[in-house]
Amino acid sequence: MTAEATLPSRWRFGRLTGIGPILALLAVLLMVIAIRQPSFYDPPSLLAFLKRAAPLVILAAGQYFVIVAGDFDLSVGSLVTAEVVIAARLIDGDPAMTWPVVALMIGFGLMVGLANGLITTALRVPSFITTLGMYLILVGAVYTWTGGSPRGALTEEFRLLGRRGIEGIPFLQQLPYAVLVLAGIATIAVVLMRSDFGKVLLAVGGNPRAAALSGARVNLMRVIAFLISGLFAAVAAVLLGGFGGVSFQVGAGLEFTAITAVVLGGVVLGGGRGSVIGAMLGAVTLEVLFTLLNLFGVSGALKSAVQGLIIIAAVAIGRTRRN
Repeated sequence: MTAEATLPSRWRFGRLTGIGPILALLAVLLMVIAIRQPSFYDPPSLLAFLKRAAPLVILAAGQYFVIVAGDFDLSVGSLVTAEVVIAARLIDGDPAMTWPVVALMIGFGLMVGLANGLITTALRVPSFITTLGMYLILVGAVYTWTGGSPRGALTEEFRLLGRRGIEGIPFLQQLPYAVLVLAGIATIAVVLMRSDFGKVLLAVGGNPRAAALSGARVNLMRVIAFLISGLFAAVAAVLLGGFGGVSFQVGAGLEFTAITAVVLGGVVLGGGRGSVIGAMLGAVTLEVLFTLLNLFGVSGALKSAVQGLIIIAAVAIGRTRRN
């Protein structure tokens, strides 16, 4: 019997049905924005919004793979910060160092993801503890290495993906590179989840023992999920470094924002249920909500409270559905 055959029919045939609520919420928020600020829908403004939202959507996609496998990754925010700060220190304004450092960032993201996955599976440390420890290690290491103050500078070539785009596009004016990167990452994520890999990953998150009995390599699947999360965090770091510059705050709190986006998109904490499309739509919806709060002059400090409410509500609804 294959892993696919052990999956409930709602996973094989209905994985997109769970995105209905998030689509409805997104539509409502977009209508409110249309009333409050109609210029939001001008193509340049809309693309600028997507450019800002791209890093969070990519992080949410990576977080999805870990959560749907039954784990957590609390290290992605500190990984983003570490990547940007290290990149600035290594490049230090030298254009020749740009792309080698970008490649190093991708490798470092994969290395952190691999470490998280191996510690969680081989040593059987709960992923919450593993990734919380990795968060503290990365923060402490970066502060120690830089002496508490970011040094160096990112080049214009590095900022290309985060800030620039293809100019002279009719009607659009500019097509941001960040939007193209987002489209590529989204395509990869959807293809993975529609493949046999995605079906097995859902089975692993839903019932790891049953998945193992059906022949799935449970620990390997979980490690791959962490690798994807680390890779996507590295890509998000490249975009954020280009868009926002070098700061110890560049990745602060992003791990919780990404988790909020995932659960808002209908993904059940604990694994086994949810769509990667829903997770990415949850990130877009969260960005739209934050934009709307800014338009109404609501304090940015309220963002944390909103995220907390969303997580509590989503977990409560998920528990109710399971029962």
